[in-house]
Amino acid sequence: MNNQDIINEVRRKNDIVDIIGEKIPLEKRGKNYFGVCPFHDDTNPSMSVSREKQIYTCFSCHATGNVFTFLMNYEHKEFSQVLSDLAVRVGITLNGVRVKRTSTKYDDWYKAYDLANKYYQNNLLTKEGEAARNYLKERQIDDETIKEFEIGYSLKTRDDLTKLLTLKGNSLDFLNKIGLTNEDHDIYTSRLMFPLHDLNGKVIGFSGRIITNSKQNKYLNTKETDLFKKGKLLYHYHIAKEAARISKSVIIMEGFMDIIRASTVGIKNTVATMGTALTKDHIKEIKRLSNNIILCFDGDDAGVKATIASGELFASEGLEVKVISLPNKDDPDTYILKNGKDAFVTLINNAIFYSDFKIRNLSRNRNFASSEDKANYIHEVLKETAKIEDNIRVEIILKDLAKKFEIGYNTLEKSFQELVNAKNAENSKEQEIKITTTPRTSQLKKKDMYQKASLSVIYYMLNKQEIIDQVESEHLVFPTEALRALESEIVYFYHKYGFINEADFYTYLSPKKELVDLLSEIIELDLKSEPSKEALSDYFKVIREYNYKKTIEALEEKIKNESDPTMQIKYAEKIRELRIGES
Repeated sequence: MNNQDIINEVRRKNDIVDIIGEKIPLEKRGKNYFGVCPFHDDTNPSMSVSREKQIYTCFSCHATGNVFTFLMNYEHKEFSQVLSDLAVRVGITLNGVRVKRTSTKYDDWYKAYDLANKYYQNNLLTKEGEAARNYLKERQIDDETIKEFEIGYSLKTRDDLTKLLTLKGNSLDFLNKIGLTNEDHDIYTSRLMFPLHDLNGKVIGFSGRIITNSKQNKYLNTKETDLFKKGKLLYHYHIAKEAARISKSVIIMEGFMDIIRASTVGIKNTVATMGTALTKDHIKEIKRLSNNIILCFDGDDAGVKATIASGELFASEGLEVKVISLPNKDDPDTYILKNGKDAFVTLINNAIFYSDFKIRNLSRNRNFASSEDKANYIHEVLKETAKIEDNIRVEIILKDLAKKFEIGYNTLEKSFQELVNAKNAENSKEQEIKITTTPRTSQLKKKDMYQKASLSVIYYMLNKQEIIDQVESEHLVFPTEALRALESEIVYFYHKYGFINEADFYTYLSPKKELVDLLSEIIELDLKSEPSKEALSDYFKVIREYNYKKTIEALEEKIKNESDPTMQIKYAEKIRELRIGES
């Protein structure tokens, strides 16, 4: 078998419903399966997965593709990685299969960061790196962990890395742009170096930590670049992906050392922000790891504040997360060192819902001897409880309140129900004014009848081989260059492999992004599986009409530019014949 045959075989043996169903919950409706789309801020299931066609389509954000494209986008992996993973899953050997690596405009960036990373790691092993090694030893970070996290050290000298990178052909302007130098100086000096990876595991920056008492900032991150954006990236994400899949949970921490410490005791399903507050972009990526999300921030006042800010952000995205409360104002690093893995695992297993954490936190600094303070507290607790959809939890909270403050349960329930009714009324109002028209819908409405007919014919070419034959025999010419190119690719694939289906054709077409986008648009039409003879005849008639129209326009242009009366008559006769045929 050739490359494409093997790739198709891997695709066919990995059922798309099974694969996507392992990542997001799917519910069967009719012949298709539906789930919440992971590629946009989806709250209602808008992704359809077809077992028959082996493709998925989101009717909101228009993400479409096969099992390969889903995993590439969901796991932030390149095609070769996904192909290898799926081949192992079904026991197919890929010996001899070559997948062309896609180059990017950032290849030079990756090379420079990779070289800098190796440079820093080597520095740690030198005599100049002794102080840094001692610091890590004092923090109980062993050699294996240093290697796992690629920890390095930047020297006191201010230009060693700059010289190395310029010798490799990098200009100073380029090095300044990507955040490794400042004019002709190294950005980092005398700092412990932590490489920062993108979601695929490529180094795209660094964070340098001082190891001596200094007035400088404890951490210095690479400046924001096209690749490194603190509001989007998460530390340790590329490692946490697999660990989160196995544990079916992800733990969010604050600092690099917290992540590293947890890893030393075998807890690797952890991510951390890079010195910034949690953002909606962070949450979008975290949701791809797991819906079982646990916040584990420092136990001090700042950590509590960060927990509440993060919990509220998750709540605004329709997710209720859990919270680990660390005692004695510890951070995860300190707690694990003092108490060990088992104690920390117990905290993970006993994590409480964020809503419960917030309700407990509402009692802090309250003067319950004051009836006003007491009433305000009860109202705030009821307001938070109204956000909880679990009726059993609601009843437990109300009963605990009634018992604690010696208030009639019916009184609390009445106030609670008023809050729920007000919340439901507000939600209904928001739903009424919600705009449901999607950009793709608007684009389709703008297409003329020739394009619409062409899109429909190509849709059926992907499902019915006899329609490919019919298009070829009639020599139909589609109205746009992109449609003509796509039709040509379909015909080529069909003749080369002897079959056609959307899932395998997606893989074949993947290097040609413009055509993949057009293919996605066509698949999303979701037309009837069997076109009626009348409908198909009408589509062909409209496209033929376009062909006649364009041919007549070309002949009329020739008549204008032709000085020979004989040729003018010949062109005019041809126009007459076409118009008779058209009628």
